[in-house]
Amino acid sequence: MIMKTTVNIPNSDSNRKIEISVFDARRLIKEDPRVTVIDVRERGASLGHIPGALFIPFEALEERVDMLPAKKDTPILIYCGSGIISAGAVTILRKLGYTDVHSITGGFNAWQVQGFEIASDGRLTVEELNRYSRNILLEEIGVEGQLKLLAAKVLIVGAGGLGSPAALYLAAAGIGTLGIADFDILEVSNLNRQIIHTTEDVGRLKTDSAKDGIKRLNPDINVITYNERLTAKNALEIAKKYDVIMDATDNIRTKFLLNDVAFFAGKPYVFGGAVRFEGQAGVFFPRGGGPCLRCLFPKEPQERLVPT
Repeated sequence: MIMKTTVNIPNSDSNRKIEISVFDARRLIKEDPRVTVIDVRERGASLGHIPGALFIPFEALEERVDMLPAKKDTPILIYCGSGIISAGAVTILRKLGYTDVHSITGGFNAWQVQGFEIASDGRLTVEELNRYSRNILLEEIGVEGQLKLLAAKVLIVGAGGLGSPAALYLAAAGIGTLGIADFDILEVSNLNRQIIHTTEDVGRLKTDSAKDGIKRLNPDINVITYNERLTAKNALEIAKKYDVIMDATDNIRTKFLLNDVAFFAGKPYVFGGAVRFEGQAGVFFPRGGGPCLRCLFPKEPQERLVPT
């Protein structure tokens, strides 16, 4: 009896190891059917998770004892995003009398890095959950917001200094369809600011180069190119296919054309302009109750008076 009592002493909080590696955790899950896995992230269920995990937010652990195993010696593995909060959860469960509780080192992030099995609620694929997890963590976006981004269509007119970073950021955020309209050929002098293109793209159509740049960043984005100048004859039909019109041009006539097209198509018009060290940006959406570009500039300025 004395020997047995001595063996059990290391089970005190001060001596027991709190963490377990993702490798050992995965092995235990596969080998021991008694293992209970608990996800203590606030929105764990929607962020992708370890298959079979219970979802009990950290703040609710002591309140939701009904969800915990009845037997206090049940092996329990807890994880959060990075392994910090779950370590605190281990302390809580041990105070509740559970004797075999561990936090997965590195949390769900480490589990993902190793390429281990992940489950989702079905609305987003595992790949999408991995790619857009930082978007989804934002309360203002979440899963519902990400789904809207994936369904959105944005037309970017101009694949130069403004259109390049805009296209990359929209693709990274998960805008499902991007239209790129431009008719220029890439020159080496463009490369210092038109960051979607590379040296190897010099001499190519900017639309083709921009499409490749987007696909390198996010291969799942649907990219539609328009290798033509937008005019009063074709712009409206193209604009109707998109949710937002982004003006990344350096031509004042094209800017007013896009404003008019967005007005008649009932689409938001995002205006951008830059000259040397100065820039302007704005969103015009008359159908949403706001003004249009012509409200700000009732008289279209002469092209020779506009800096380029």
